[in-house]
Amino acid sequence: MQTKRTIFQNKLLPYLLLLPQLAVTTVFFLWPAGQAVKSSFEREDPFGFRTTFIWFDNYLQLFEDPEYLNSLGRTAIFAVSVTLLSMSLALLFAVAVNRLLRSGRVYTTLLLWPYAVAPVVAGVLWWFMFNPTIGILPYLLARLGISWNHRVDGADAMILIILAASWKQISYNFLFFVAGLQSVPQSLVEAAAIDGAGPFKRFWTIVFPLLSPTTFFLMIININYAMFETFGTIDGSTGGGPAGATNTLVYKVYADGFLGLNIGSSAAQSVILMLIVIALTAVQFRWVERRVQY
Repeated sequence: MQTKRTIFQNKLLPYLLLLPQLAVTTVFFLWPAGQAVKSSFEREDPFGFRTTFIWFDNYLQLFEDPEYLNSLGRTAIFAVSVTLLSMSLALLFAVAVNRLLRSGRVYTTLLLWPYAVAPVVAGVLWWFMFNPTIGILPYLLARLGISWNHRVDGADAMILIILAASWKQISYNFLFFVAGLQSVPQSLVEAAAIDGAGPFKRFWTIVFPLLSPTTFFLMIININYAMFETFGTIDGSTGGGPAGATNTLVYKVYADGFLGLNIGSSAAQSVILMLIVIALTAVQFRWVERRVQY
């Protein structure tokens, strides 16, 4: 049976159908990205009265700035931690829900609620829970002999934003892992059970390899999320402090450009951040995808 092809009588119609999406992409991505690249080669006074073309000076100054180099390291720790923590917990919850015969929809609904929370609200929520003065969690930790104060301890502050950002992203990962688990052929799992494989071995030898396309997709999405979409969480919880301990690349772009009014340096940082994400995505597609089993 031949598949019937759709033929457009009007040759302009396909382009007209694509025009709204192309317009949105151009206005909200291509044009701002082009402006950022242009500004990264310029030095502008805080009031915008004078602009000087300075070639690569903004980029050279960044890589000579110890604070920027430290923010690169902090961003790497933050991105890897958020990706591993959010994906691990999401997979654990998805496996638990997939095994439920009853109440599965109730658990799924409850786990999806955090995804509807705005990033800045998530940051403020976790700030309240970990507040050294009024928070419940520092009180409980003090009962265990653990001192917590993210306002003066950089390690505590980094843990706080990792937990807040991961909590926000778990719901998204959970959705895809549940869909992936439901697509795994149960006949393979049942055959392994008949052969004597335990639940843990069945998961790691059959289920998890079949989840590799979903895992690969979520790995890319979560790294991009940690790099770009966590500004609101950081701003609402630590504000980049204490002493820049949580000043990641995306927050430094805001701090230098909006607060410090150094537009050229901020634009150069945004270009570098975009190139880092593109490079990481290319590396994952080039080498990590080889292990994906479709």
